[in-house]
This record gives sequence, structure tokens and C-alpha cells, in this order.
Amino acid sequence: MHTPVDVASPRKAAIVFIFGIVLLDVIALGIVIPVLPKLIETMLGGDTPRAAEIFGIFGTSWALMQFTFSPVLGALSDRFGRRPVLLISMFGHGLDYVLMALAPSLAWLFVGRIISGITASSFSTAYAYIADVTPPQKRAGAFGMVGAAFGIGFVLGPALGGLLGTLDPRLPFWVAAAFSLANAAYGWFVLPESLPLEHRMAFSWAHANPVGSLRLFSRHPQLIGLAGVAFLYQLAHVVLPSVTVLYTSYRYGWNNATMGLTLAAVGVASGIVQAGLIRPTVDRFGERTALIAGLLCGAAGFGIYGLATTSAGFWSGIPVMALWGLAGAAAMGLMSCLVGVSEQGQLQGANASIMALAGLFGPGLFTQAFARAIAPGEGWHLPGAPFLLAAALLVGAAALAWRVTAGWSRE
Repeated sequence: MHTPVDVASPRKAAIVFIFGIVLLDVIALGIVIPVLPKLIETMLGGDTPRAAEIFGIFGTSWALMQFTFSPVLGALSDRFGRRPVLLISMFGHGLDYVLMALAPSLAWLFVGRIISGITASSFSTAYAYIADVTPPQKRAGAFGMVGAAFGIGFVLGPALGGLLGTLDPRLPFWVAAAFSLANAAYGWFVLPESLPLEHRMAFSWAHANPVGSLRLFSRHPQLIGLAGVAFLYQLAHVVLPSVTVLYTSYRYGWNNATMGLTLAAVGVASGIVQAGLIRPTVDRFGERTALIAGLLCGAAGFGIYGLATTSAGFWSGIPVMALWGLAGAAAMGLMSCLVGVSEQGQLQGANASIMALAGLFGPGLFTQAFARAIAPGEGWHLPGAPFLLAAALLVGAAALAWRVTAGWSRE
């Protein structure tokens, strides 16, 4: 029997466990990023345009699974505890990578991505675990530590995947499977349960479906306002995976090596902010100030990206953009204080649904903005339009955050 974590005090060991679990999971996700499009292209006999279309369908389907199943896993964790949901998800993720490594056709590969979208939905449960073991005034800093794991994982994962992919396009899937299965074993032996039996709530499909989970936000004016901030935050974030590679290649002539080094710099800067600045910033100024300042820094960073005419100008925006990381952790800290102990999983599932919803609409918005901005005969030429649009979204998010958190108190 595993002894529940004492939720009355922070458990540094438990946070370290979650950091390691998230880091390994994100590395596993990132490993396949550089090779999946090429594997699809190979299966289509080198038809690049068709491969791009299929890859887009894969991405949208993955986001749809996140939208659908994040609240389900969050609600299940509120009912049965965080530990079993995390362990089953990690084990399932590992087996899914084996399936994709062996996939003989696009259909099987597509099934693998669908399963991946479902099992990766457990990130919301990891955040709920953090909320369980951390007092309200310390949650933003703890969420920042988990955010740092995301940043580090998305630097190491794609770099490792690109290297392995040069040897064999299916090798990264095997390595990702090893990471995920090792992660499950690690969690099995060291991860205690964080949600005591007396704080659990009955499972309800009314709360576990995406629409039902979002109803949680309607229970408090501040919560629904912060949900709007989260959606604008996530929608703006979609510009980065959607157009950055195309934009930097078009405007600055970057090759894969330059892009890879830039992503590494972004990850390092993000990790410094997430791991080193969030906690002292929140301790000194509070979650509200950290949230609004982070959103405005993100807007400034996107403005620099969109207006930079040289590579050096673009790179100058990286440290400014990294400060955007203050906003995400502060927002989650604020939101987690507005719901009860037994609803943390449902809250994080609803937050994951917001992220997935942004992932459904964002790619089309930003890629179309980029296409129109550089299309001949339009009468104007503004390659940085997608980033400027993202900056405008974050300014709107900051204004909304200012309004809904007026008079905020942790008490």
C-alpha cells in the first residue's frame, strides 16, 4: 500500500518526481517530432505536398484527442487518485511508441498518433498532483518547475530525435518507447499517491466531457475570466510551431542547423525563467503582477520577432520572450486557488482542453495570416504578421487579466 502524501505541507521529493516524470515524457514526445513528417513522406513514396496534408491531419487529430480526453483523465484522477492515472498513461504511451515503430502503413501510424494524443493527456493530472502537494501561495513556483521540464524536454527531445533519425527513421520511436516505459517503472517505485481518499469525488461524465469540464469555469467570475486569459495565451503560443520554421527560412534564410541552435537557446532561456525566476517573482510581487507582466513580455517578444529584419534582431527577442513564462505558472496558481482539493484534476483537465482547443484553431489562423502576408499581388508585404497577431492576442489577454484579477487576494 502506498501512503498518501501529506497535503498540508509541500513535498519537495514529490515535486522532483513529477519534474522527472514530465521531463522524460516530454523528451519522448519530442524525439519523434523531427522524424514523423519524413516517415509519412517515405510511406507516401516521396510525395511531399501530400505528406504535408497528411501531417496536418495527424496534428489536428492529436489535438482533438487532447481536447476530448484531458478532462476524462483529470476527472478519473479526482476519483481514483493521480498515481494510477499517471502510471497507466505512461505505460500506454510506451506501448504506443512500439506500435508506431512497427507500423507497416499510414493507417497504423495514424492509430498510433490517436493513442498518443489520448495518453499524453495525462499532463493535466501531473499539474493536479502539484496542486495536491503544494500550498496555494507556493503553487506558481511549483508549476514553474514543471514548466521548466517542458522547456528542457523540448530542447533535448527534438535534438536527440534528429540525431537518431539519421541512422534509422524508426529508431527514435524505439528510444521514445524506452523512455516512456522507463518512466512508468520509475513512477511505480518512487511516486506516492497525492490525493487522500477523503478528498476524492465521484466520477461523472457530466464533468469528464470537454464541454462539461469547461462548465467548471462558470462557477466563479474570476475563474471564467482567467479561462479566457488562458485561451488567448494558448492561441498566441500556437504561432510558434505553426510558422516559425517557414518564417525564419523565408525571411532570414535559416537552415536546419540554425533553427536547431535557436530552439536550444529558446529552451535554455525558458528553463532559466521557469526554474529560477518564477518563485522569487511571485513571492515578491504576487501572482497577479507576474501574470500581467509575463503576458506583456510575451507580447513584446512577439513584436520583436515580427518586426526584426535580421537574424540578430530576431535573437534579441529570445530573452524577452522567455519572461512570458511567468504568465503561465501564475495563471495556473491563481486558478488552482479558486477550486477545491477534490476538483484539481477536473480544473487541469479543463485547462488542457483549452490548450487543445487553441491547437485546433490556431494553426489555420497563423498559417493563413503568413500566406496572405507574403502573397504576391496583395499590395502589402509583412512577413511578421503572424507574430504581430500573436502579440495583439497577448495584449488583449493582459487587459483581461488586469480586469478579472482586480482586488485579487490569496485569502
